[in-house]
Amino acid sequence: MADRERLICLSSALAEGGEGFRFPLRTAWGEETGFVVRHQGKVFGYVNRCAHVPVELDWQKGQFFDQSGKYLICSVHGALFSPTTGGCLAGPCRGGRLPALEVVERDGEVFLVESD
Repeated sequence: MADRERLICLSSALAEGGEGFRFPLRTAWGEETGFVVRHQGKVFGYVNRCAHVPVELDWQKGQFFDQSGKYLICSVHGALFSPTTGGCLAGPCRGGRLPALEVVERDGEVFLVESD
């Protein structure tokens, strides 16, 4: 099976601890939204679905970080997630994890790596 890359956004669309970028995504659960954010200089991608209940995290389109810009936060119940691992650090889903997506950043662009 071959992997292929799908362009998500330009690197410049992602500021450190700032607004994330949402994109359509097909998963085993159907049509969903994925997102990418920049944290500690790297890009991380996840399925936009809380580990506690199946709701999108962002409280406004693309707003995934808490006020400190250090943690991803669920808009529904305030669970905090590590931007680097997707692990739930606080809240009702403690021990849960956001579904990670394989993303790469190259030549000023961010790509989703999809497997057949």
